[in-house]
Amino acid sequence: MLSMLIGSVGVVLFLYGKKQVRIPHLVAGVALMAYPYFVPNLWLMAGIAAALLALLWAVVRAGH
Repeated sequence: MLSMLIGSVGVVLFLYGKKQVRIPHLVAGVALMAYPYFVPNLWLMAGIAAALLALLWAVVRAGH
């Protein structure tokens, strides 16, 4: 269930990045859609998602 939620957020970010031509959102969306297939631990999966979203926030905040 958690992987489906993370993947859904990834799809939204990917589509937004594609429509607005925002590379950081596009990359974060692809990463959020792909990595849950390879991480079996739920806590690790949630931690990676939080880290990716925090990184996206920092990159966007930096002006990219």
